[in-house]
Amino acid sequence: MLSKKQARAFFLGGTVVTFLIFIGLTIYSFSKSQDQSNDENITEAVVRGKHLWEANNCMGCHTILGEGAYYAPELTKVIDRRGEGYIKAVLTTPVDWAPNGRKMVAYGFTPEEAADLIAFFDWIDDIDLNGFDTVVSPLAKDNN
Repeated sequence: MLSKKQARAFFLGGTVVTFLIFIGLTIYSFSKSQDQSNDENITEAVVRGKHLWEANNCMGCHTILGEGAYYAPELTKVIDRRGEGYIKAVLTTPVDWAPNGRKMVAYGFTPEEAADLIAFFDWIDDIDLNGFDTVVSPLAKDNN
C-alpha cells in the first residue's frame, strides 16, 4: 500500500510524464514531415471546384473523404475509378439521370466549371490516405 506522500508523487509523476508524451506527439504530428494534406498543390481551379462543391450541396448526396451523405457514390478516388471523361459528361449533361434508381440532378455545369470540379477531385485523389481505400457506402456501392 502506498502512503499519501507516495501516492501523490506517483500521481504527479505520471501526470507529468503523460503530459510530456502528449506534447511530444502533438509536435511530431504537426511537423512538416507528417503533413499529408497535399496543400502545396492547391490551385485556383481546385479552389473554384471546392466552391462549386459547396455551393451546389454535393455533400447532401455524396461523400468525399468519408464525409457527407451516403445516398450517392463516394467521390474520393472517383477519377481513378471512372476517368475524367465520364465525370465531365456527368457534370455537363443537361438531362437528369437515374443510375440504379437514384436520381442525379442535371446541374448542366459549363465545361470550365466541370474542369474546376475535376481539378478538385484530382487534388483530393492525391491526398495520402495512409494506404486506406475509400469508404464506400453499401447503398452507393453499386454505383461505383
